[in-house]
Amino acid sequence: MGETGELPLEGLRVLDLASLFAGPIITTLMADFGADVIKVEHPRGDGLRSMGWHRKGESLWWAFVSRNKRAVTLDLGKPEGGEVLRELAGTADVLVENFRPGTMERWGIGWEDLRAVNPRLIMVRTTGFGQSGPYSTRPGFGTLAEAMSGYCHINGYPDGPPTLPPFALGDGVAALFGTFATMFAIYARDVRATGVGQVIDLSILEPLFWLLGPQATVYDQLGVVQDRTGNRAPFTAPRNMYQAADGTWLALSASSQSIAERVMRLVGRPDIVDEPWFGNHTGRLEHQDELDEIISGWIAERSPDEVIEAFTAAEAAIAPVYSIADIFEDPHYQARGTIGTYEHPTLGRFRMQDIVPRLSETPGAIRFPGRPLGADNEEVFRKELGHTPNELRQWRDLGIIT
Repeated sequence: MGETGELPLEGLRVLDLASLFAGPIITTLMADFGADVIKVEHPRGDGLRSMGWHRKGESLWWAFVSRNKRAVTLDLGKPEGGEVLRELAGTADVLVENFRPGTMERWGIGWEDLRAVNPRLIMVRTTGFGQSGPYSTRPGFGTLAEAMSGYCHINGYPDGPPTLPPFALGDGVAALFGTFATMFAIYARDVRATGVGQVIDLSILEPLFWLLGPQATVYDQLGVVQDRTGNRAPFTAPRNMYQAADGTWLALSASSQSIAERVMRLVGRPDIVDEPWFGNHTGRLEHQDELDEIISGWIAERSPDEVIEAFTAAEAAIAPVYSIADIFEDPHYQARGTIGTYEHPTLGRFRMQDIVPRLSETPGAIRFPGRPLGADNEEVFRKELGHTPNELRQWRDLGIIT
């Protein structure tokens, strides 16, 4: 925390109605910097609670993605649940949801309904394909976005299949776009003083498509379809994976002219630097087989430590390929505290990624891991919204809450 002891988003209330990754990661990032995030789950629990790795009955995904969030349950499909949601929306700055378009409207808690309750509300609508268009009603997951954005088409080797990432790439990229879009909307409302909220239409497909670079322009202007190139890049060379003497893989990038020249001098071929074709990206791309052969031969004769030390001394760029086990042992990760150690009521001491990015005056903080299902029903519904214990008992009997 900063010198005042306050987090930068303290006082901002966010309702997280979303499930799995894209929407919830938006609210995780905001919670890390102090927003009061209320995670609203169906009484049967978010799907993330049962996904992936568990220990002592606790979801490790949940502990991470739902950190710093209070947990309540509501069946939004029932009128009583929708009415409580409208109450909550009246107290909130931001609401994040990822239902199929039209679902919340059908329940009577769509944008127009909630805006009538709270004109300052910012509603982030996260779906696979967006709120409009012929695919808008299709089920949408990050996997589909990774395929349809063009990412999978260029990911992998030329003689292999299009390749999906083994992690939630599409969701993660969408969440980053969704977070800064939310902050843009807050800035417009509060700093530019419009005083009104707005809808953010966030598809998982479009941010990943945007991140792929100028493919649309390249195709429009040159008719070029980028294909799979393995670890090579279609716009610069040398750039590849190379194997050291003990089998360790190292990733090298020489995207700038000066770095490319340092690499060739380092591997004992300063004569290459004087070749006319070496002076620009196009020429180096045309000779990347030759460059890879020279570099790979030099690296293959040395240990990883020798290679990294030589590249560091020459101010050239190379790095080993790490597993998570390697990351835990790396002194740079340790020195920066990139992985923090925290307490969990069931797991005890456990480790997870710490806050990023790092703000000098108002850094974020991890206050607690993901909470049990409905752990904060009493605090939110009774103490903050003013409902009686009898009402909460009736809601439990009706299945509105856990």
